[in-house]
Amino acid sequence: MTHHLHTRLLHTGSAPFDPETRTAAVSLPAMRTSTVRFADLAALDAAQERKAAGERAVTYGRSGLDTHRALEDVFSQLEGGARTILAPSGLAAITLVFLGLLKAGEHALVADCVYGPVRHLDHALLRGLGIEITYFDPAGANLAELVRPQTRMVYAESPGSLLMQMLDLPALAAQARALGLPLVVDNTWGSGYIYRPLALGADVSVVAGTKYVGGHSDLMLGAVVARDAELGQRLAAMQYALGYSVSADDAWLALRGSRTLPVRMAEHARSALLVCEFLAQRPEVVRIFHPAWPQDPGHALWRRDCTGSNGMMAVELALDTEAGRRFVDALQLFAIGFSWGGYESLVQWVDPAALRPHAYAPAPGNTIVRLHVGLEAVADLTADIEQALQACRAAG
Repeated sequence: MTHHLHTRLLHTGSAPFDPETRTAAVSLPAMRTSTVRFADLAALDAAQERKAAGERAVTYGRSGLDTHRALEDVFSQLEGGARTILAPSGLAAITLVFLGLLKAGEHALVADCVYGPVRHLDHALLRGLGIEITYFDPAGANLAELVRPQTRMVYAESPGSLLMQMLDLPALAAQARALGLPLVVDNTWGSGYIYRPLALGADVSVVAGTKYVGGHSDLMLGAVVARDAELGQRLAAMQYALGYSVSADDAWLALRGSRTLPVRMAEHARSALLVCEFLAQRPEVVRIFHPAWPQDPGHALWRRDCTGSNGMMAVELALDTEAGRRFVDALQLFAIGFSWGGYESLVQWVDPAALRPHAYAPAPGNTIVRLHVGLEAVADLTADIEQALQACRAAG
């Protein structure tokens, strides 16, 4: 019997029954260890042989025990992949992919709408290692015109960071496949539940479990999910080389979050659309960037490729920089912060410099704010936005 993903998320990685007492905890405990003991050398030999064959065999605590294995299984279920590798943060997972698939003298094509720290990774680390990056506009891009003999990867994020730009992922995957290049997609927005890049043709999906999988703003975690075992083994070897380690407690918190992911994300999505409806009536609002919003340019792609939405959006306001900053400071329920995916509402004033590399960005001049609509009552959130806009008018 094949169960719905909702059901699998509740039961994947459950605590096993004790063979003697025939009882089990509902939730798998956090299994902490630095050292793994072996009954004898034959057991150690067997574990090392499995590891050499590419299996997930534990020989040392750095790679984690049952709690980590259960979380890996959850991510594989979410994304539909063959192998999951955990990392200490979302950016660590991204770094793992770049270093795992590229080496000195090689080149990657990267969509210009990616998570901002990818550019910092490029400048601070990759260039020094002799790895080159070309950023491209993913809307109608012809990768064949950009590829070089040393190109080894295509990397994208969908929807794009900051402005929620939906990409035609199947078309991008088809181009990458024709060129013999793996396509890697940052899927933190969809987190495997509302968007599944591997099913749309990507080879690797990267997720910051810090966000919606964790869901409570209390952990840092990344995951890399490979569609096939061979690619997964290659990335796992890089994880081992980098010495990445995830605490058992963070893995347990992410497991806990995964159990309620469907209901939380659905509520975020419902509330976000109601906030969009409110914003659309405001004269200060120029444009709403939210793929589930029918007026968003990416809405048709969202309807085709996604099974839901969440609380992320960006808003262009007819406010100059000074007024835009006053608006953000006047908000009371939307806390100023860079993360998202937790239960709380957040706001980020988007620095115009961060938008310049995005071909999708609107003309400069107006304020762009990014909102994460949390699980508060929608009436309270819209009232907070209303009073902040009034404060701008009173001050200006």
